Amino acid sequence: MDIEGSDDEGESVYVKKQKIVHYGSLEEKERQRLATGISLSSVSNDVVKAGIEAGNINISSGDTMEMEEDKESQAEALAIFERRKRARQIQVSTDDTEVKAHLRLLGEAICLFGEGPAERRERLRQLLATLGTDIIQPKKQEEPVEIKPKDEDNITWYHEGSENLKKARYWIAEYSIPRAKERIGKQKEQKHVLTVTRLQDMHKRLRSVSNEYSQIGDNRPLSHCEFSPNSKMLAVASWSGLCKLWSVPDCQLIRTLRGHNCNVGAIVFHPQATVSLDDNACCMASCGHDGAVKLWNLVSDEPIADIEGHAPYRVAHLNYHPSGRFLGTCCFDHSWRLWDLEAQEEILHQEGHSKPVYDISFQNDGALAVTGGLDGFGRLWDLRSGRCIMFLEGHLKAVLSITFAPDGFHVASGSEDNTAKIWDVRQRKCVYTIPAHTNLISKVHFQPEHGNYLITSSYDGTSKIWANSTWASLKTLAGHEGKVMNVDVSPDLKFIASVSFDRTFKLWASELKGGL
Repeated sequence: MDIEGSDDEGESVYVKKQKIVHYGSLEEKERQRLATGISLSSVSNDVVKAGIEAGNINISSGDTMEMEEDKESQAEALAIFERRKRARQIQVSTDDTEVKAHLRLLGEAICLFGEGPAERRERLRQLLATLGTDIIQPKKQEEPVEIKPKDEDNITWYHEGSENLKKARYWIAEYSIPRAKERIGKQKEQKHVLTVTRLQDMHKRLRSVSNEYSQIGDNRPLSHCEFSPNSKMLAVASWSGLCKLWSVPDCQLIRTLRGHNCNVGAIVFHPQATVSLDDNACCMASCGHDGAVKLWNLVSDEPIADIEGHAPYRVAHLNYHPSGRFLGTCCFDHSWRLWDLEAQEEILHQEGHSKPVYDISFQNDGALAVTGGLDGFGRLWDLRSGRCIMFLEGHLKAVLSITFAPDGFHVASGSEDNTAKIWDVRQRKCVYTIPAHTNLISKVHFQPEHGNYLITSSYDGTSKIWANSTWASLKTLAGHEGKVMNVDVSPDLKFIASVSFDRTFKLWASELKGGL
């Protein structure tokens, strides 16, 4: 590359040197080399010798050193490849619970710090690749043996009862059989009495139901209401711990019952109270969230007796047996109890639900009882034998209300899944599902005596009337500003009562003559 300078500009100019290409052949030089007898090998040898003399090339004397084969490392490498091959072929369950069980069986930690299900599966895979899959085979063979105890967990266990329970079962059988015969006789007589015209008239009266009276029941939400057997009083329970008796239909306060220290779940009348039972006798029973169950008369504002044995578990609801001799209570210890009020003792402590029992109802004959629980199931019990004769399975969530129809063989249940179901005891299945409300159903109640319609109350703020047996909606009772906690129908079929979270209770009646 040449550089030329310029005095004028003071700058250097670089001139690129052109490449020179030589044309020709090496043939002449090769002929000269062959003529002189110089070989390529000799030339290369001379070059190598010159490099050795200069010290640039080191060549050993020809001694060799044999490398010992590391047989252990080779075996280890082969074992690693074989283990990886087996690991790829091993099928590990995707159930994390089963993976943990297998790790526990192998004596390994079921969970390492920061380890997820995928890493845990891979760790088990590597362990099985090392130890072999045969180590968990005995466990798989034992699984059918272990399933049997799980099946037995679903079986209702029966224990030997007391002598008083045996006597009570005999008494219930003697009480229920004549009533069942009487009920069937009435059903045969009334089979052709309810004509289509009468049924249509009743539906017209139900469609004309409106709010007649409204009253503030307490300064806390109201939880339960029930008419007295003579239909002249309404008992209302409150979350304040008070129970109040109101006159019907003018809604005047008769008496305030003080005794509970926390929320009252329910208050019920004795079947013969205000009819043939003395006012000083045990006419009412109530239950609270603290497990207290109290008995009341119609004279005093304080309880006449306490039933102990539930605390500290909550008692959700309670109900009288049709005879009035027994009282059934639902407890949050997953059981329900049957109390003999004459003997003043608990004669039955029945388990069977996997979660708290929330409601109980007795058949009008007195032979059967049905319970609903927060486990989403209902159970039908034969009080004469103590057996669970029907399992009501179908609700997706907790059963919050359950009741017998007056015909003795239909059961209605209301659930947290917003539906009401109708069950036929004779067919032992659900015969109809009513998509009743847009929120949970707090109460289901049949028309007294006849059962021609069903009333449901819900946390959506409404109560609805459904025709039996088409289960078509006849009327929606809307008027409460909050959740409707409970609903009841007076025995004389003149009023429907509802209590709400808005602290009020309302009386509903038909604008047409003829009652409900």
